[in-house]
Amino acid sequence: MTTHSEELLIGLVSISDRASQGLYEDQGIPALKDWFGKALATPWRMVTRLIPDEQRVIEATLTELVDQERCHLVLTTGGTGPAPRDVTPEATLAVADKVMPGFGEQMRQVSLKFVPTAILSRQIAAIRKGALIINLPGQPKAIRETLEGLKDDKGNIIASGIFAAVPYCIDLIGGPYIETHEHVIKVFRPKSAIRPKKT
Repeated sequence: MTTHSEELLIGLVSISDRASQGLYEDQGIPALKDWFGKALATPWRMVTRLIPDEQRVIEATLTELVDQERCHLVLTTGGTGPAPRDVTPEATLAVADKVMPGFGEQMRQVSLKFVPTAILSRQIAAIRKGALIINLPGQPKAIRETLEGLKDDKGNIIASGIFAAVPYCIDLIGGPYIETHEHVIKVFRPKSAIRPKKT
């Protein structure tokens, strides 16, 4: 049974041949760590992995983070394009129990506001056991935009960020209750699923 104060455990996986070989500095994990530090109002910690674009390695890493580490949320960056070595979606599907296509659809909608090549992205999301796995873009700016969404100069939402739906999804699969700082990202839950704030 989930408790109100259960710590959220997030697995962060950066997938890059060159970064995993030390040829350049990974930017995905630092960008995600920074974003979650600003966005989350509930206790959380992370487990990180930096791995090459190898499907078997990606599958094994995702399986380990869910089955052994017991992550509630696993986010990958990199390996979602059409190039031959871009196999992150295939690896995610290989370990998935359920596919959650809406996340990929919305990520592409956000990114298409900036670049027409966003249509080439194959990002997906899936559930394995009690965890939500999401393939994010590789660039820090694109990571923030897809998680947070886009607002105009007056603060009106132009395109919803995918993280607005993540906490309720985690509720539904048995994970901890996640709250955010609303100036960064406002969570959407049906009224029946909203818990009173602790005083």
